[in-house]
Amino acid sequence: MRSLEQELHCPVCKEIVKQPVVLPCQHSICLMCASEVLVANGYPPPELPPEPNSPASTPNMRSPRQMRRPAPKTEQRPIDRVLRSGRGRLPTEGPPLVMMFPCIPCGREVELGEKGLTDCLRNLTLERIVERYRHSVSLGSVAVMCQFCKPPQALEATKGCADCRANFCNECFKLYHPWGTPRAQHEHILPTLNFRPKVLTCPEHDQEKLQFYCRSCQRLLCPLCKLRRIHSGHKILPVVQAYQALKEKITKEMNYILSNQDTVLAQITQLESGITQTEVNSVSAREQLAQSIRDLTAALAERHASLTQALEAARQKRGEALSAQVAERRSLMEHAGLMAFTQELLKETDQPCFVQAARQTHNRLSKAIENLQHFSLAADPSFRHFQLDVSKELKFLTELNFIQAPLAPVIDTQRSLAYDQLFLCWRLPPDSAPAWHYSVEYRRRGVVPGGTSRGGIRGGLAAMDSVYVLRVRGCNKAGYGEYSEEVYLHTPPAPVLNFYLDSRWGLHADRLVVSKEQRGARSVPGLSLLQAADHALTSCHLTSDLLVGDVAITQGRHYWACSVEPGSYLVKVGVGLESKLQEWFHLPQDMASPRYDPDSGHDSGAEDALDSAPPFCFLTMGMGKIYLPQHSNHPHSNHGNGNRDPNSNGPSPPKGVTYPLPPRLGVCLDFEKGRVTFHDAHSLRPLWEGHVDCSGPVCPAFCFIGGGALQLQELVFGSTCPPIKGGSQQIDRKGCWGAVLTS
Repeated sequence: MRSLEQELHCPVCKEIVKQPVVLPCQHSICLMCASEVLVANGYPPPELPPEPNSPASTPNMRSPRQMRRPAPKTEQRPIDRVLRSGRGRLPTEGPPLVMMFPCIPCGREVELGEKGLTDCLRNLTLERIVERYRHSVSLGSVAVMCQFCKPPQALEATKGCADCRANFCNECFKLYHPWGTPRAQHEHILPTLNFRPKVLTCPEHDQEKLQFYCRSCQRLLCPLCKLRRIHSGHKILPVVQAYQALKEKITKEMNYILSNQDTVLAQITQLESGITQTEVNSVSAREQLAQSIRDLTAALAERHASLTQALEAARQKRGEALSAQVAERRSLMEHAGLMAFTQELLKETDQPCFVQAARQTHNRLSKAIENLQHFSLAADPSFRHFQLDVSKELKFLTELNFIQAPLAPVIDTQRSLAYDQLFLCWRLPPDSAPAWHYSVEYRRRGVVPGGTSRGGIRGGLAAMDSVYVLRVRGCNKAGYGEYSEEVYLHTPPAPVLNFYLDSRWGLHADRLVVSKEQRGARSVPGLSLLQAADHALTSCHLTSDLLVGDVAITQGRHYWACSVEPGSYLVKVGVGLESKLQEWFHLPQDMASPRYDPDSGHDSGAEDALDSAPPFCFLTMGMGKIYLPQHSNHPHSNHGNGNRDPNSNGPSPPKGVTYPLPPRLGVCLDFEKGRVTFHDAHSLRPLWEGHVDCSGPVCPAFCFIGGGALQLQELVFGSTCPPIKGGSQQIDRKGCWGAVLTS
């Protein structure tokens, strides 16, 4: 039972709770402690009832005449309703005061409401547990005397009556609770000096029992509170059902924990081992810290000695130069050195000897005169160049700290994509510690984590038309850092088709240029258009150029993506029947054919076969917009009726809508169904759906009218970041990391 005591402590006074009340956060606290906390936070003090064991309220102080009678059942309101009488606050104007209580276990402020502690019910269950605990361990027990024995022979009470709110010995209890009378049905409890109310009553409505429980608000309700509008639509249960359900849950949870005591003991052992390892590792870390500081001190001392030696060598060299200059100047004095020798030389009268000896003296005197006229110190006495700038080093030293794990990487959502494989691109924040390697976690949304989907994709490529959740974290000597925010990548609805642009189909080299890798093409107006425009005053004839892929689809579902340059004039992207595409290549440029007007067919007898699928299906893009015709299965269209006016005999002009051009356009062909779906390749959102004749091989096709450019989406496999099982990383020139996730 001693281990139970810590569950009975008040979080404020750290003692066993006394008259506990339940806060809105479900934590219990002593009533007096709660009042003191509110006063300490500037709220007016609430009016509290007298202490139940104070002399003024102890029945033993009554007269002997009253002791022989049952204690009168005075009307005493429970603590949870006594506080309603006042909170010590003068009436003021303005909105009611909303009390905020700083709950210590929660670590946050809890709103009590404008009524303060009045809305907090008394925790009678906790009081009963505390009383049983005190009685079992005799903790601070005080002898409770019978209130109905005469003073000379007063016996210790053995029972208490919750209805009479008095304590009795065995004889007095039998005397005042005769068998067969209503008093015999009174609830007897252990002797106590703190009689609690038998039932909880509503803090809003006096004497109303709490008979219901609102699961939405998680509050007990009385019949009147149940009728309030605030609880309309809430799931309200009788308190009996809530009691049974909660009791069953707690019983199951307790039984589960009791049946897993081995796991608890194993975890305790692991935690204790962790504490031991913490102490050992902290000692090792402290030693490493001391060694690192010693290494820094030794390196600093060594550098100090080296710099001191260099400074001393410079001082000695400069001192010697200046001393030599001083000696030279002193020799120019009248009676010293050179002057004395010169005076003696001038006394020589033998001319040949004089000339022979005076040559050197003349040179010395000339040099001395030059030095006098252009005097300068032989060495700089200042040591300005020997000043240390340690501001950078001091900054490093002040910022000297333990190594930190990398911060959460920032994912580049524009470069991350799901194509033939998942490609994740990220970079570390500028102020992050470097990472040695990275760990990429990914899973298929809708799959329970912890299975085979986490950390790898089993069974080959990623599942088609699925959403994968990815995140990444870095690791260095300090361990793993925080995970990045999760990014969602939608895989294509069909396997990716890899193809190149076919340059063998009658390209006009002066108007259409295919890249060396045959993955991109650029259309320019060309010389012929310039010549035609030179002879036209109001308009000129625009030619179109068709470009197809080097593969033909004969079965299955296939997906590919491309990007169209926003500045393109007109570019059509889609598919076409290979045989028809070959025919169109040999038609004259100015003929009206589906090649040049894919939405037409009126002049070619198309009315006779209106229900047959066309041999092509294109979407038109240009000038930063994409045009979605309304005659097909577009979500905003009336299927099959978009091209005809019901009030006219002939076809109406084509109707459609334009949207901003997506960064990448995806095309999905279902050969068996003869259906083509165009997607926003970034979000995989369907844009438009059409039909195409699949009676023969079908090729990806692109049509240019005027200037424009497009680029096929490169495969992730074989790109600059090589795929490695389970996720790989490689840094590019922009300092961005990428991971290719494969099976």
